[in-house]
Amino acid sequence: MKRRELFSSLASPFSKKKEVNQESIVRPPYFSNENIFYDKCIECETKDCKIACDEDTGIIKILEDGTPALDFTKNGCTYCDECAIACPQDVLKIEYRKNINAIFSIDLIKCMSWHDTMCFSCKDPCMVDAIKFLGMFRPEINMDICNGCGFCFKVCPVEAISFKIIETKEEE
Repeated sequence: MKRRELFSSLASPFSKKKEVNQESIVRPPYFSNENIFYDKCIECETKDCKIACDEDTGIIKILEDGTPALDFTKNGCTYCDECAIACPQDVLKIEYRKNINAIFSIDLIKCMSWHDTMCFSCKDPCMVDAIKFLGMFRPEINMDICNGCGFCFKVCPVEAISFKIIETKEEE
């Protein structure tokens, strides 16, 4: 049993399923303008972005309005480019690739490491090594390095990691 699985199994009776606020819509990191989702995605019948993502991480979900969003409760984004390659409407394009529009933070009250319990659940899956520890404890997310992939969100056994949407400049 891996350390992450052990902590998750110990914490599961005390935690409820993570819920993400619907107002917290995080889009795939391959778009130029938020409005284009509402112009073109709602007309798309194939939803190829979701299908392509399902083969990799399964993080894309289709909202009730027909637009794609990232669901960090399932996984994190690997920036594999598959959703952008598969998009038949050219809403998602590889040349628009950018960091995901979310800022992640650690709740010091909930975090086991901040209470002297060795846990590296958030650090281990971080692809860009944005989570640093002061010694063996006290993790912090360096937002200058973090790309917003969301892998840390799902794996935290005590749900100490949260995120909020940041406004991005829209390209024409």
